[in-house]
Amino acid sequence: MRLSRFILIGILFGITLYKSEAVSWFRIYEMFHFQSFHMYGIIFSAIAIGILMVQWIKRKHIKSFDGHEIVINPKDRSVPRYIIGGFIFGLGWALAGVCPGPMFILMGSGATVLVVFLASAMFGTFVYGLLRKRLPH
Repeated sequence: MRLSRFILIGILFGITLYKSEAVSWFRIYEMFHFQSFHMYGIIFSAIAIGILMVQWIKRKHIKSFDGHEIVINPKDRSVPRYIIGGFIFGLGWALAGVCPGPMFILMGSGATVLVVFLASAMFGTFVYGLLRKRLPH
């Protein structure tokens, strides 16, 4: 039952994303056609909150639930990996009309056709795991 609070937070987060229309195919379509600021506002606010939280964790030496200090290691600054990875992610998002996170929310709301997209995403992740050592990072 220790993880029940995380499950509850996940459910509340899913409800929030659903009610804010962040998982709406129409809103995603508008975003990719630069017709509405709705999704960009959600994404930019998430980025801002993420930056603030990471800085807070680093400066206050916050500890995890296990009592260990949270350490965020710096990432390699390789431009091609972010451009290629972002392009593949964005292409999949545009073709499917759904981001991997909201996929679960939409399935929970009754859009069972997304099982196909979820299976495809899982297969892509599996293939990446097999090819990871051969890919430039």
